[in-house]
Amino acid sequence: MARLAGRRALYAGPVLLAVTFGVFAIAAASPFDPVKAYAGSAALGADQETLDRLRDNLGVDEPFPARWWHWLTSALTGDLGHSSVLRQPVTQVIGERLVWSALLCAVAFAVAVLLGTVLGVLAARRPGSLLDRAVTSLAYVLEAAPVFWIALLAVWLFALQWNLLPAGGLTDAASEHVTLGQVTSHLVLPAGVLAVSQLPWFTLYVRQGVGDALAEDPVRGARARGLGERTVLLGHALRSGLLPVLTLIGSRVPELITGALLVESVFSWPGIAAATVQAATAVDFPLLAALTTLATAAVLVGNLLADLLYGLFDPRVKLSDM
Repeated sequence: MARLAGRRALYAGPVLLAVTFGVFAIAAASPFDPVKAYAGSAALGADQETLDRLRDNLGVDEPFPARWWHWLTSALTGDLGHSSVLRQPVTQVIGERLVWSALLCAVAFAVAVLLGTVLGVLAARRPGSLLDRAVTSLAYVLEAAPVFWIALLAVWLFALQWNLLPAGGLTDAASEHVTLGQVTSHLVLPAGVLAVSQLPWFTLYVRQGVGDALAEDPVRGARARGLGERTVLLGHALRSGLLPVLTLIGSRVPELITGALLVESVFSWPGIAAATVQAATAVDFPLLAALTTLATAAVLVGNLLADLLYGLFDPRVKLSDM
């Protein structure tokens, strides 16, 4: 396990270097002017000399390879730079927002895995039944539905029509303190929408895996020995059928991050989504590079976690060969 993690860490270095260099290259080619984004409305009445001085102070006229190298060498010492658009150190921006994004993604991912497993098992027990057709049809519909459309529909239904849940934010409007109850009630809608956007893949994978396992000889032998249907399903078919789902965990991380950005924007969730959008539109090089590196690292860790889980649960797979 340690050797696999070490090899992946060696591979991750060049990947992260390439990603950060690409971010600076793309940002340099962006049509957005970072000086005007930094100055805001004050840029409308400023003369050219003031704008040129500000441009020089921000260093936006430097070649992007030089800016990338300066950011990289500083990042290796723990200094991620200063966000020009949020007027804060990048580490502070990430530290204040990452915990809320992590909470949203963790809750949504756990709900998607658990609910997808239950629905997939129920559908696989009787292939072709009414329940199976209903579950698979719902999965395909949700798979095709854009996550922002689901989010807007959830706001309209649960917040505006039924007035059951708050439409957005982290706490109530007049609240001065963050309480567990308020965070929980405000988390339900965004986490639920994000979970629904990830649900179809887990449901379909579990259905296919458990359905194939139920048709295998070991499961038939367990039934022939007189074992109960519940024991056969949970003790034999489910364990074998969940193996393909483990590989799905790593591949869903990019979609989870993308979906979280859209969900946070719709529900005004105080995560890294707003910072990402502002960094992109304002060509905030340090913040944009740090957030992209963080997202890339999350994808790499997700892939490593999927491989480790697959090797631990499948005795036929050796981690030393991966």
